[in-house]
Amino acid sequence: MAWTEHVIWWHVYPLGAVGAPIREPYDESVVAHPLERLDGWLDYAISLGANGLQLGPVFASTTHGYDTTDHLRIDPRLGDDGDFDELVKRAHDRGLRVMLDGVFNHVGLEHPLYQQALGEGRESHAAWHFRIDWDADGGPRPDVFEGHGSLVALDHAHDEVVDLVVEVMLHWLRRGIDGWRLDAAYAVDPAFWARVLPRVRAEFPEATFVGEVIHGDYAAIVRESTLDSVTQYELWKALWSSLDDKNFYELSHALERHGALLDTFVPMTFVGNHDVTRIASRVGPAATVLAVACLMTVGGTPSLYYGDEQAFEGVKEDREGGDDAVRPPLPATPAELSTLGEWMFHVHQGLIAVRRQHPWLVRARTWVVELSNERFVYESRPAAGAPEEGDPAAVIRVTLDVSGEPRVQVEASGVTAFTWPAG
Repeated sequence: MAWTEHVIWWHVYPLGAVGAPIREPYDESVVAHPLERLDGWLDYAISLGANGLQLGPVFASTTHGYDTTDHLRIDPRLGDDGDFDELVKRAHDRGLRVMLDGVFNHVGLEHPLYQQALGEGRESHAAWHFRIDWDADGGPRPDVFEGHGSLVALDHAHDEVVDLVVEVMLHWLRRGIDGWRLDAAYAVDPAFWARVLPRVRAEFPEATFVGEVIHGDYAAIVRESTLDSVTQYELWKALWSSLDDKNFYELSHALERHGALLDTFVPMTFVGNHDVTRIASRVGPAATVLAVACLMTVGGTPSLYYGDEQAFEGVKEDREGGDDAVRPPLPATPAELSTLGEWMFHVHQGLIAVRRQHPWLVRARTWVVELSNERFVYESRPAAGAPEEGDPAAVIRVTLDVSGEPRVQVEASGVTAFTWPAG
């Protein structure tokens, strides 16, 4: 079984987790070293049940990390190459895979290559990397990402951009990482990734590549791009919306579509990430348990966003700095966490343990047993052709109930493997 078949990611937004300045001025010539603080959280991730460390942006940028200014340099607000190499080594020593966030749809306005393009003009080699209207009123105007003037879109039709992305991917894979999450992959022509990835896989055939795809035909995008996986936003939305509205029909429908995706690829599943309101703020801590139970008992590669396992709350707002609440600093060490979230940590441990005991769940198919607005019972079984197919012991039955206080029960082979509230 490939390592990607049993990985569970613990997803951390590094700039937030270490309390780095985001919009405040800082001296780029001064290298801080807070990245080393994450070393102390590796054993915590393992005790949770994770075996992968999924890192948000770590490259030099101007503010939040997605406005990259140098893909080959660790952000000085986090540390330097030595800090990063040590983190990867310590992660690997503990059996944790490492995934980086690759922002390859756009760069920051201050990126030297873009500034070079403006300085040298439309016929320059640097200019070929970008989509720029050189005849715009008021001077050259670049295409930008979703209206963000500080995020300059790359021109993915040009070989120069293919070469740039291949170079960056290979550089960090050679430094020891195991895969890439490709930011805003939905905004890039799938044919671009199909040009990049074969060149990278030629040297690193076991690396994994997951595209951030919010909408669209997931299966077609995977097929045309040759990505290994994409983010399963449809299931994420159905989970919190069904719990919030007390309407499990939406979740049932989403799981049916999810099963069809599993015929093509294994999606990255999640109930929270750095871009969305915390699940505990969406549905409340009690109903969050039901969302995590579903995450851990259906097909997919789960990704757990740091703090969700402690019932952190935070609301994303549509304004400058509106992500801060969902990208908070972590204490210096796990020992300094408040005890208020311990119960949710143990919930996660229990549900991850169920998944670990039934590794076929990564490709499981789900069938509805009982469905109403406020009660949903489903069974997960091995996919067709799996070694466990037909084994009467390979059955997970899950009952989600919001008719009163949220309740969940997970049965494995007819025996209760997890229940909440306990007793």
